Amino acid sequence: MANPFVHLELNTPDPQKAQAFYSELFEWQLEDVPNPTVPTGTYTMIKVGKGTGGGIMKQVPNGPSGWLAYVEVDDIRAATKKAKLLGAEVMKDVTEVNGMGWLSFIRDPTGGVLGLWQSKSK
Repeated sequence: MANPFVHLELNTPDPQKAQAFYSELFEWQLEDVPNPTVPTGTYTMIKVGKGTGGGIMKQVPNGPSGWLAYVEVDDIRAATKKAKLLGAEVMKDVTEVNGMGWLSFIRDPTGGVLGLWQSKSK
């Protein structure tokens, strides 16, 4: 299937409280990994077993709190540009993530926010 959802990310003002809540609610396995690109320098990976995993991070100052879905694309620059041509607002342009890949954030013409992701392994 082309362009599957590949990652879900929670941006929250209280990552520790969210970790405690979701690990208890769903029995998710959580693992903190160093990441200098996030406000706290740590990103929490969510391992769900079967299905799409995700992460938890402290929301950026003045950023929204909530869940963000990411869709995998073959060419992040082309997909971000195409989204803009189709009327989306590019909220965060293409950015490399710790040698793992690249992301961008768009707001579609209806106001929906979506993350685009291109894995470095592709």
